[in-house]
Amino acid sequence: MMSPALTKNQSLVLDTLSRADQPISAYTILDRLRDHGFRAPLQVYRALEKLQEAGLVHRIESINAFVACAHRNSSCCGGPHQHGTVAFAICTECGHASEFHDHAIDHRLAIWAGERHFKPHKTTIEIRGLCETCAA
Repeated sequence: MMSPALTKNQSLVLDTLSRADQPISAYTILDRLRDHGFRAPLQVYRALEKLQEAGLVHRIESINAFVACAHRNSSCCGGPHQHGTVAFAICTECGHASEFHDHAIDHRLAIWAGERHFKPHKTTIEIRGLCETCAA
């Protein structure tokens, strides 16, 4: 799958997320992009929706924040932007979120779903705790 052509707003939002050192909210994105002509939350939400559909951005549900996909250029799951289970380790102290992928988890969840004839559309795992730096 080829990367979709991004609009100016989508490119700006993706760049903002790529430069962030932790997940950020749509309103934080809006604040950071005001000098680029962003005036309304809807501009950010539209861009985020399209970026999520393209697999370039993930929403971390528990903190209602967004991150750029850490595996945008990986082809381990069938090509760029093809995700199995999206998993995050989220530090409760500093807020950093590390995206990771584990084929064993994907495999086990696929077996579980198959045994129950369940057809998942999206699987996100969020693990909360202390990162290496904060735990030291």
